[in-house]
Amino acid sequence: MLLSLSSKFSLSKLAPLEAILFDVDGTLCDSDPLHYYAFREMLQEISFNDGVPITEEFFVKNIAGKHNEDIALLLFPDDLQRGLKFMDDKEAMFRRLASEQLKPVNGIYKLKKWVEDHGLKRAAVTNAPRANAELMISLLGLSDFFDAVILGDDCEHAKPHPEPYLKALEVLNVSKDHTFVCEDSVSGIKAGVAAGMPVVGLTTRNPEHLLMEAKPTLIIKDYEDPKLWTALEELDKQEAAVKRAA
Repeated sequence: MLLSLSSKFSLSKLAPLEAILFDVDGTLCDSDPLHYYAFREMLQEISFNDGVPITEEFFVKNIAGKHNEDIALLLFPDDLQRGLKFMDDKEAMFRRLASEQLKPVNGIYKLKKWVEDHGLKRAAVTNAPRANAELMISLLGLSDFFDAVILGDDCEHAKPHPEPYLKALEVLNVSKDHTFVCEDSVSGIKAGVAAGMPVVGLTTRNPEHLLMEAKPTLIIKDYEDPKLWTALEELDKQEAAVKRAA
């Protein structure tokens, strides 16, 4: 209860809200099971870990939300080029799976309507490669929704560094004091917090206790979660109060 109460007040401080920034994998769509499947199958093929399949726990702790170059270094510390080639092949497999199986996070279209009705700016901010990001956003029918798509590849530092989120603020020409972030990974939450914004964390696949280590403002199950809508209602009330006082 304390968590939802503090989050309510924290989001209220953003009035008047200018923008919402969204991660893609696990935040717009439930893509981690597809990534996990691709990693598990392809790593087993090359006898990684002596041919023992990686566990979901290993995936969550070491892979989810991280930039591909960092994953390549983790999996192939002595051969980065081999690691990068593996990642390219793995992403191709992911895109084949996503084209058939990608599902949106519950409530995303409800929040989309709320964002549009409030005239807010919005950007997708992701560590995913461009081909993945564009495919997922297109499959979800959100290509025309976003004002900008910021890639970790286009920044000197990817998440968990704050640079991608700071770049999004710059591109949208909005203030961190009037913007919040939606994320589902420790890496992404850390990036949003380091950029000075409240972060709404989604437990799409990552456990709440893990996400809490990165200090999100609010934890929700998905965009249908009543905690989110209570926080947004409080934000609306505060915005109305700000307008009356102006």
